[in-house]
Amino acid sequence: MVRPASFSWILVVFLFSCDQWLLPPDPASDPTAVFDTLWEDVNHRYSFFTHKDIDWEQVRADYRPRVNDQMGQLELYDLLAEMLFELRDGHVNLSTGFNRSRNWDWYRDFPVNYDENLIEQEYLGGDYWISGPLQHQVVDEVLYVNYRSFGQRISEANLQVVVERAKRSRGVIIDVRNNGGGNLSNAELLASAFAAEEIEYARQRIKSGPGPDEFGPWEPMTIRPWEEGTYTGRVIVLTNRRSYSATTFFAQMMKALPNVSLVGDQTGGGGGTPVFGELPNGWTYRFSATQTIDLDERQLEDGVVPDLRLDLNPAAVGRGEDNLIETAIFLLRR
Repeated sequence: MVRPASFSWILVVFLFSCDQWLLPPDPASDPTAVFDTLWEDVNHRYSFFTHKDIDWEQVRADYRPRVNDQMGQLELYDLLAEMLFELRDGHVNLSTGFNRSRNWDWYRDFPVNYDENLIEQEYLGGDYWISGPLQHQVVDEVLYVNYRSFGQRISEANLQVVVERAKRSRGVIIDVRNNGGGNLSNAELLASAFAAEEIEYARQRIKSGPGPDEFGPWEPMTIRPWEEGTYTGRVIVLTNRRSYSATTFFAQMMKALPNVSLVGDQTGGGGGTPVFGELPNGWTYRFSATQTIDLDERQLEDGVVPDLRLDLNPAAVGRGEDNLIETAIFLLRR
């Protein structure tokens, strides 16, 4: 009777020991380890070091001496956020639960060029149509469409209504000013409704190694005509500096189409697809890991340049007019 008990005890000890031996140790979560983990992952996967002329090794030399294992959470967060700010990238964030670092310089120092209240009062009015996230109204025989976030899903039924109304109009205005991006599939679906044939609009490649210029091959990015039928009449897309990320991709898709023109300011950029990671202390982060270039090999990270550069005129606003919309209407009716 003694021997089975002793065997059970030995088995428990053995299993416990195996468990400890088989599982890797938890990663260190001291500030130095957290700093090194973040710096190394950015070094391996971030995609714009050469394009932005960033010396990431020098950044490490500047910031790592400021790390010590006695620093508190807030102090460590401030240091890491400051280091990530060196990337000058709106797709770079550090999320801690108590704060989220960000860089909004891609729009902060530029004219807003958008007045939501003016649009609602003078152009959409009280009887505009709501098709999912798409708000649209016929203004002087032109269909005006306002889309405020590519994070809001467009359904096939939503798109069908817009296309049918477009076919009864003299042209279409798609206003994506202040649209900060969202889901690229929504951008592709909306653009497909205005494409007469499949067309390449950009090329993309993925960071593949620790060297600043180690990438996979360039791959074409295309849009195809919507299977339910497309509108191939004239379209004008309105953009500003707050048109970012998926909105930049949408602007480039539309610019590649022969029946589309862009009016306004260039988009804010955001041409790198973000990847995510988690630090040993549980904080999460993201940064750009791809590059996208247009057909002239210009980086979408820098934004899409409009065909007609135009700012919102305060005098026009004072008269109750958005001169970007008015210009688009004039061009479409001409």
